[in-house]
Amino acid sequence: MGFSVAPLLMASESVPAVARSALRAAYDGPVSERRPRLETAARILHHELDLDCSDARELVGLPVGEACY
Repeated sequence: MGFSVAPLLMASESVPAVARSALRAAYDGPVSERRPRLETAARILHHELDLDCSDARELVGLPVGEACY
């Protein structure tokens, strides 16, 4: 995983609470569960903030090019 602004997103009130929660869980939980939780956060950002899927994935530090289901 590359650069991530996840710490900034976790502190931003403009980010949906459920996305902030998923990001916190990704970094507070086991490393083995980080990617699925980051993907959840990216999906939430994509759907609730109407961000492009690639942009949402990049913001949380995931590789772009994969889908946000």
